[in-house]
Amino acid sequence: MARLPRLTVAAYPHHVILRGNNRQNIFRDSDDHQRMLRALRDFSAENKVALHAYVLMSNHLHLLLTPETNEGVPRMMQALGRSYVRYFNDRHSRTGTLWEGRYRSSLIEAERYLLACMAYIDLNPVRAGMVAAPGDYPWSSYAHYVGLRSDPLITPHSLFWELGNTPFAREAAYAELVKAGQSLEQREKLTRAVQSGWALGEGRFVADLQTRTTRRVSPGRVGRPSAASKLVAPEKSDSGAPD
Repeated sequence: MARLPRLTVAAYPHHVILRGNNRQNIFRDSDDHQRMLRALRDFSAENKVALHAYVLMSNHLHLLLTPETNEGVPRMMQALGRSYVRYFNDRHSRTGTLWEGRYRSSLIEAERYLLACMAYIDLNPVRAGMVAAPGDYPWSSYAHYVGLRSDPLITPHSLFWELGNTPFAREAAYAELVKAGQSLEQREKLTRAVQSGWALGEGRFVADLQTRTTRRVSPGRVGRPSAASKLVAPEKSDSGAPD
């Protein structure tokens, strides 16, 4: 049975997760983290993909991306995955797969969910119990957005610039947004969307998005499946903590 192709549309934000196979660690030390950051820099630039936020966890990573072309995210992720596996296997004297199948992704409505998705990403190490505060974790975009360091990987989305008229105002506003945390409902929406591959947004957004792609952007209506839908196997769920 065929799987749905990934939903990828130019100029829309994409929330992406890439996990290690069997939840194995994909980063063993700081050199591994640094190698991934260099790969992200090179392949995002090469494929004209803006990287708005990221976190490198021990056994998975989250990215928030906006591509200039429909092919940008798939090509970037393919190059990233292949390059890092070669490096990791050579460095750690191992063979075989590193990734848990395909990367997962969801296209999100920027006005409603982009800043929430950034906070969701930056709070991952806190939810996992790895640190007490997001600023304590060195492998995420949080420090850049609150003025603790300048990260050349990051291209802030226009919605971040709207948080304030000065760098200090924007940094303070984002720090407060992350400090406020997220509701369980909001976290679950972001998690379900990226695990399922469906678009995340309000009805008007989803309807407009559907006009821009031949791939279905949301689940079919509840009821007896159509003959066409029976040909498509849903993605398996990816539960477990951390996100």
